[in-house]
Amino acid sequence: MARPTRSSTNHRSRAAPDGRRREAAPVAACRPAVAGGSAAPALALVLLVVATYLPALRAGFIWDDDAYVTANATLRSFDGLRRIWLEPGAVPQYYPLTFTSLWLDYHLWGLHPLGYHLVNVLLHAANAILVWLVGRRLALPGAWFAAAVFAVHPVQVESVAWVTERKNVLSGALYLAAFLAYLRAADGARVAYGLALGLFVGALLAKTVTCTLPAMLLLVLRWKRERVDVTRLLPFFALGVASGLVTTWMETHHVGATGELWSLSLLERCLVAGRVLWFYAAKLVWPYPLAFIYARWHVDAAVWWQYLFPLAAAGVVAALYVVRRRFGSGPLVAVLCYAATLAPALGFINVYPMRYSFVADHFQYLAGLPLIALAAAAGATRLPRPRELGGAVVIALGILAWRQTLVYRDAETVWRDTLAKDPDSSMAHINLGLLLSDSGRGPEAIGHFREALRIDPQDGEAHDDLGNALAAQGKIDEAIAEYGTALGMKGDHALVHNNLGNALATRGRLADAAAHYREAIRERPRYAEPHSNLGNVLAATERLSEATAEYQAALRLDPDYTDAHANLATVLASQGDVDGAILHYQAALASRPHSAQIHFELATALAARARTAEAITHYREALRLRPDWPQALDGLAASHAAAGQWDAAVATAERALQVATATGDSDAAAAIRERLARYRARGVEP
Repeated sequence: MARPTRSSTNHRSRAAPDGRRREAAPVAACRPAVAGGSAAPALALVLLVVATYLPALRAGFIWDDDAYVTANATLRSFDGLRRIWLEPGAVPQYYPLTFTSLWLDYHLWGLHPLGYHLVNVLLHAANAILVWLVGRRLALPGAWFAAAVFAVHPVQVESVAWVTERKNVLSGALYLAAFLAYLRAADGARVAYGLALGLFVGALLAKTVTCTLPAMLLLVLRWKRERVDVTRLLPFFALGVASGLVTTWMETHHVGATGELWSLSLLERCLVAGRVLWFYAAKLVWPYPLAFIYARWHVDAAVWWQYLFPLAAAGVVAALYVVRRRFGSGPLVAVLCYAATLAPALGFINVYPMRYSFVADHFQYLAGLPLIALAAAAGATRLPRPRELGGAVVIALGILAWRQTLVYRDAETVWRDTLAKDPDSSMAHINLGLLLSDSGRGPEAIGHFREALRIDPQDGEAHDDLGNALAAQGKIDEAIAEYGTALGMKGDHALVHNNLGNALATRGRLADAAAHYREAIRERPRYAEPHSNLGNVLAATERLSEATAEYQAALRLDPDYTDAHANLATVLASQGDVDGAILHYQAALASRPHSAQIHFELATALAARARTAEAITHYREALRLRPDWPQALDGLAASHAAAGQWDAAVATAERALQVATATGDSDAAAAIRERLARYRARGVEP
């Protein structure tokens, strides 16, 4: 059985009578520098984003998009929407607003990727406009240029061109809107405070990384004003902390961010944090090369040069603090805002992606803004011909982003691009191998799994993946050996037991298979798949009541588990409970509407209950999905006959006989020939 994909700125100051440099007048600083004239600059930002991201509109789904969209059963129904909000763990992360937006997408355009990508692109365009409005509200020089750089910078491509990162662009829109609303509230607009708080709650429900908003507001308002009413920010801080704690718990107990790879000391985490800060700043300045997955750094507190990163970061902050009276505190605030926004991704909190890398482009979607604003302000006030230079920078960044967007065309392109930049990425080898295996290119997939094991021989999950690929090629004994090796290493042993059970069942060793399914259930009690597989073994040995209980257990754990619904329906039908079978076949179709087999079995059950018109509909759909299927043609002919449609029955049965004869299925041909004779006889009766 296939396993899941591993699964602020500086501004001009004026001289005081004592010769010291002080900040510009704070009272007007939070008001718009320009009144009106918003339409043309906003439209320009939208056109800039759309032109840059045109390749994304032709892209498909890639890694993790299955868990978020294509295989996410919660998107299919109103009950799924309830589960998104009320059942933490029903979806990969508790970001209910993000998954609600994907739920709406699914009900607008199904599984056509264009719609999902278009929404991401338009949200990013809206974010660019909000960046400009926030900058204008703060009277930042070069505010539109900062928004344009944010719009087209290549590091943003991962957040915009990847459907899974809807959480970034959606939470970013709510974060920036909350920021703008709070600035209005700080200028006396009472209604704006409640609006800002509501938008912040929405941002947290879209992605918890936005919990840094109150720290950003505190820094910016303290920079712009003599005094800040901190008490008004306390609800924001409380909500941010609570949301962060929920996400931390989910990452540890549901997503799986626990184990040796996350066991870093505080000193090691400080070394990681220092390097992360410089990594992202460097990518803003020189966005090449960009990769979907970067190599995971080896953190070693005994290596002296690794201390240079955090020391240099602290040195920059100290230097900016020392020179703030001469150059203004804008640069210091920008750097502090950058670090504060990055705080959730600095390595102090365990998140699952740390398994593969400490950095990813999408982690700095919002965090890069303060440094972009600082550079834009410096360019607007200190460089000659800033418009011409700024235009050249935006065009160059836009071209680079357009090229980077091409990488996200499909999953295979993503993984091959990753391997071109890092041939020793075992994760890329594994995921490319899974993709190739699913598309029927087994030998090539096996090669990538073996390459991953060359890089990391102790990767038990890679042994498991290799076992799956070998089993798909019919090399069952070799697969069993790989599963055995995987069980001797660290990893998800419940998954391995389940896969080993499948291999043993293929060999006819049903008792051994059942033992491994039970072990998988013991190790992970909320794992639905081994319950269904155990049910198959029990059904094969005629223990139908026990099989029914296992299928029902699987459905209690995963109400949208298609195979469990289909398997239970088959057992119920064999026991004479045709009505119960119909209900479960219909449930299976709700999550797998393009399964010819399920359409066929549902049609057969409907025909047994004389629901002829419905049976004809499902037989036809089965044949649309799998043309020239003799059994489906035979069933359709029988349903036409039951409806008194004798001409259709004869024509369909003749086609069924032709196909059965051509395929050498003599038994089926004989049975169809007998029925065809009856249809013809009835067709000529008065």
